[in-house]
Amino acid sequence: MNKTTKSSATPSQLQDCNCLAMRQAARHVTQFYDQCLAPTGLRTTQFSILAKLQRLGPLSINALASALVMDRTTLGRTMLPLERDGLIAVDGAASDRRSKELRLTAAGAGRLRAARKLWNEAQQRFEAAFGTRRASTLRAELRAVVASELPTASAC
Repeated sequence: MNKTTKSSATPSQLQDCNCLAMRQAARHVTQFYDQCLAPTGLRTTQFSILAKLQRLGPLSINALASALVMDRTTLGRTMLPLERDGLIAVDGAASDRRSKELRLTAAGAGRLRAARKLWNEAQQRFEAAFGTRRASTLRAELRAVVASELPTASAC
């Protein structure tokens, strides 16, 4: 018995895919920021890790992954070059030695300072191209998306 599954979505509806639009925009903006940060040897995701650790202090891998809205496996791959280059340190947590805690090193703070200058330039260039008010509204809307309660996959 051969079952053929037909999609109920029309091509025009597929063009309105929220996920695709956000992922395309994220890739476009990430490529721009990565190019701007390239002289520091950091990618945007690595910059974000260093900045979060500077702002929040030492964090467990799970806490950092949650703060970045990133899965633990992806965070693990992204942080390896940072650890290798001495920009972050992975230590046993003071409260539980079995748990690992990430912290920004002095070298990491120095690299973040250098990268922050280029990041500020990227921010200004993005806002000049996209518009300051639109960029502010976009950030607010994206934060609302992150904070929203989406149904679980079983509800789809």
